[in-house]
Amino acid sequence: MFKKILIANRGEIACRVIKSAQKMGIKTVAVYSEADKDAMHVMMADEAVCIGPAPSKDSYLVIDKIIAACKQTGAEAVHPGYGFLSENQEFSKRLEENGIIFIGPKHQSVAAMGDKIASKKLALAAKVNTIPGYNEAIDDSAQAVEIARGIGYPVMIKASAGGGGKGLRVAYNDKEAAEGFETCRNEALASFGDDRIFIEKFVEGPHHIEIQIIADAHGNTVYLLERECSIQRRHQKVIEEAPSPFIDDSVRKAMGEQAVALARAVNYQSAGTVEFVVGSDKSFYFLEMNTRLQVEHPVTEMITGVDLVELMIRVAAGEKLPFVQSDIKANGWAMECRINAEDPFRGFLPSIGRLIKYQPPASVDGQVRVDTGVYEGGEISMYYDSMIAKLICHGATRDQAVMRMRDALNAFVIRGVSSNIPFQAALMQHPRFMSGIFTTAFIADEYPNGFIAADVPHDDPGLLAAVAAFARRRYIDRAVKISDQMAGHERKVGNQWVVMIEAQSYPITVDSIPGGYAITHGSDRYELLSDWQFSQQTFHGTCNGTPVCMQLERIGLKYRLSHFGKCVEAMVITSTAARLLSLMPKKVAPDMSRYLLSPMPGLLREVSVEVGQKVSAGEKLAVIEAMKMENILKAERDCTVKKIVAISGESLSVDQVIIEFE
Repeated sequence: MFKKILIANRGEIACRVIKSAQKMGIKTVAVYSEADKDAMHVMMADEAVCIGPAPSKDSYLVIDKIIAACKQTGAEAVHPGYGFLSENQEFSKRLEENGIIFIGPKHQSVAAMGDKIASKKLALAAKVNTIPGYNEAIDDSAQAVEIARGIGYPVMIKASAGGGGKGLRVAYNDKEAAEGFETCRNEALASFGDDRIFIEKFVEGPHHIEIQIIADAHGNTVYLLERECSIQRRHQKVIEEAPSPFIDDSVRKAMGEQAVALARAVNYQSAGTVEFVVGSDKSFYFLEMNTRLQVEHPVTEMITGVDLVELMIRVAAGEKLPFVQSDIKANGWAMECRINAEDPFRGFLPSIGRLIKYQPPASVDGQVRVDTGVYEGGEISMYYDSMIAKLICHGATRDQAVMRMRDALNAFVIRGVSSNIPFQAALMQHPRFMSGIFTTAFIADEYPNGFIAADVPHDDPGLLAAVAAFARRRYIDRAVKISDQMAGHERKVGNQWVVMIEAQSYPITVDSIPGGYAITHGSDRYELLSDWQFSQQTFHGTCNGTPVCMQLERIGLKYRLSHFGKCVEAMVITSTAARLLSLMPKKVAPDMSRYLLSPMPGLLREVSVEVGQKVSAGEKLAVIEAMKMENILKAERDCTVKKIVAISGESLSVDQVIIEFE
C-alpha cells in the first residue's frame, strides 16, 4: 500500500480523498493556488505545496507543477478527484512516465472514454445502445447549423472534453445552434483546453441515469447499482438519488451489464460512471463515460456501504476487489443536494464572498452526511466552482430520506453569500418530485420563469408568526428581567401583539407556559417549547408536541425566518404601532431600466454593442464569465446605446453599471 499520496484537486473532493487516506493510514499532500492558501484541504493534509496563481490554467491544470510537487514531497501516487486533470489522458500518461501511480484508470482507457466522440464509437462496437448523432468534431457554427438540421431539432451541442454542464447546450432552432456552438466552444477551451464540439439528437422528456462501476487489474468489474440524476438545471445536476424511483430490476440489470461490457472493452481499472439517457418507455442510450469519481458518489456509498475512494486507492495499489456482483445489494435510499453559492431568486447567479456563518446540520446516526471544503470565515472565490457543500441523507425508504433531507436543509445555516438552499427545500416538497415521476425537464417545466418567492408557499404561515412572537417575547422578558433588577420593582409585559409578515398582519396573544410560550392567533393555538437562545440561528423545539426546526435570527427590529425554503422577515409590534405603520408612505425604488447592470460578480469578457447602436429585445449585449461559466446578457426591450460604462476585461461587482441606454 502507498505511504503517501498527493491530491491534485481542491475543495470538498480534496477533503473527501484526504479523509479516506487518513482512515487507511496514508499520508497526504495537498496542492493549492495562491487563492487557496487558507483552504480547508490545505489545513487537513500532512503537507501542502503552492502550485501557482489563482486561475486554474496557471495552477491546478498545469501538469508539470503537479509532477514537481510529487517529486518534492515523495508522493507515490496521485488522486485527481473530479474536474481539472481527472480525465486528462496526458496527465495520467505523464505520471506513469515519471514512475508515479495515477489513482484512476490507465491513460489508454482515459483516452478512449474521456473523449465523447471516441467513446461513442467504442460503445457502438461493444453493442451498447447509443443516441443518433454526428460523431466527428465540427469546424464552425455554419456547419453546426447544417448538421443540426440534418439530425432534426432539438439537438444537444456538446464539448468532446466537457463535463459538469460546461460546454453543453440544447438548441431548438438555427439561431440557438449557432450561438450554442460558439458558447460551448469557448467554455470548453477555457475549462478543458479542448474546443472540439459534436452534436447528437436530444431525447425529449428523458431520465438521466448513471451506473457506477468499479474494476480492478485482475479482470473483476462490478456495477454498484444506479443513480437517478434527472433533477438538473442548465444540464447541471441539482439533486441525485439512489436507487432510481423510475427503473425496475430488469432495466437496472441490463444497464449494469452494458456498463460493465463497455468498461471491459477498454480494459478499465478504477471507479468510473457510465451515463445513460432513459426514455419514458425505459429504453436507454449511452451518453458518455466519466473516467473518474463523480460528485454524487456519496449516494452510492450510502446504499452499498462501500468507500469508493478507498477502493480506488486499493485498486491502484494492485489489490483485488473484495466483493463480486452478487454481493452488491441496496440498503435503503439516499439523496444528495448540492449546496451552491448562488442566488436562486436572481436567476441562480453566482454569489462570492466570505462565509460569515457556516453551520451545517449535525449527523444523525450516520444518516446525514456533509461533504465540504469550506469553513466559517473562509471565502467563496470567483475563480472556481460554486459548490459550498454536498448534503447527503439516508433513509429506509425514499419518503424517509426526503423527510430527513427537509429537516437537514432547515438546519443548514449559511450567511455572507447566497445559497440555493431555499430552492432545494422547495424541490423536496414539490408533489412531482415526491411522486418520483419526473424527467430532466422537471425544473424547466415547473419554473419556466425562474424561481421566485411565490414558488415557496408555506403550509402554515401562522407557525412562522408564532416563532417570531416567541423570539420577540423572549427578548422582552430578558430586557424586563434586567430592568426590574436595576429598578428594584416588577414591570408587567402585555400579551397582545401583531406580527407583520409580507404585508399580512397576524394579531396574536402570547402567554408564558412552562418551557416556552403559547401563541394564539384566532382559533389556532401554538404551544412552542424550546431552549432557544439569542445567539443561536436555528430554532429547535416542539410545536404542539411535534418537533420543529427553522432558522431564526434578529435583523434590526425584524426577525428573519427560514423554513422549508420559505424565507420571510417578521416584525412583532403592538397593535397601536401596527396601525401607525400602515400610515407611513412607501419608498419608491429608483428607475434603473435605462441601465444594464451586472447581475453577478465576474469578468466582463465581451461588450457586444457600440455607442449609438440600436438594439432589439433579445439581442446580445455583453458576456460575463463567473465560476467558469459564460453568461450572456441580452436586451429586455428595444433601445439605443447611450454610453458604454464598463470595458472588456474589467472585473465587475453585483449591480455595477455596464451600459447606459437612451
